Parts: sequence; structure tokens; C-alpha cells
Amino acid sequence: MERFWFVLVIIIAYFLGNISPSILLGRAKGVDIKKEGSGNAGTTNALRVLGKKAAVITLIIDISKGFAAVQIGYWLSGSQAAMFCALAAFIGHIWPLLFKFKGGKGVAVAFGTVLGINWQLALLALGIVALTVLITRMVSMGSVIAAVSFPVISYFLERDFFWFGIVMALIMLYAHRSNIKRIVKGEEHKLSLKK
Repeated sequence: MERFWFVLVIIIAYFLGNISPSILLGRAKGVDIKKEGSGNAGTTNALRVLGKKAAVITLIIDISKGFAAVQIGYWLSGSQAAMFCALAAFIGHIWPLLFKFKGGKGVAVAFGTVLGINWQLALLALGIVALTVLITRMVSMGSVIAAVSFPVISYFLERDFFWFGIVMALIMLYAHRSNIKRIVKGEEHKLSLKK
């Protein structure tokens, strides 16, 4: 019976990750966000294509679904299941079955899942993202640097999550591979701080 709940919560977490507010908000406006801007169904592209309100809603829901997935894991099956749920929700966001496996890049949902595991780890990772974006004015650079550093900080702050952190970091780097190529070429889009 315990194994049943363990598997069930992971499946639930994956489909929670499938919820894509930017895609749904875009459809409500007659826009296919996967064909506009960067083609990414995440907060940054929602901001570019749909505006500030849609971006805020996308950010809140993406963080919340990651956090909720972890809490369901804790509630129904314990801490080990919660960590698998974090990974499942993250994967479900990037490769959602409900949207033909085309989702976002996982930054906000990753934050939500880690917030559910260890809030100190989550805030430190967020600080790394914010500082990097402030210095480079590139959201993608913040995501990449946070992904690279995340396994290291998880080793010290939440060692049980270390291997999950490595897997999530590798997936996030893969999801940002086009951004990394543009960063190397000096062609990556920069935020306008004044705007």
C-alpha cells in the first residue's frame, strides 16, 4: 500500500507540473505563446508576449504548483516521496504530456519545489539568480549560474536532495541550451532596467 501511495503522488506531481498558465492565458487571448517570442511557455516569455499581469500570474502559479507537489508528497507518502515529487513536477513542467511535451524551462517551478523542501536553500538559489541578473541583465544567465551552483549549495544545506539537485540542474542546463549558445556568442537578450 505504501508503494501505491508513493507512485500515486509522483504521478500527481507530474501532472501538477503540466499545468501551464502562460499557455492557457495565451489561448484566452487568442495567442499561441509557443509560437510567439522565444516560444517558451514560461514567465519571461509571458512578460514579452502577454504583458506584466500574465507574467505575474504565470510566476505565482508555476511556483505554487511546485510547492504544492512537494507538500502532497510529504502528506501522502513522506520525505523521500516529496523529493521525487519535486523532480516529477519539474519534469512535468518542462515536458508536459498535456501540451505535447512543450513546456517552460523550469526556473519558477524549480524554485517552488525547492521552497517546499528547504526554504533556506530556495532563497539562496533565488539570491544567486537575482544577483546574476542584476549584474548581467540576462535572466537566462541567472538561471544557468543558479543551476550550476545548486548541487553545491544543496550538498551543504539539504544533503538528501543532492542527487535530485544534480538531475534538476542538468535538465535545466539542457532546457537553456539555446540560451547558453547565445550567451557564448554575445547575442543573448538583455533586460532594460529602465523599462
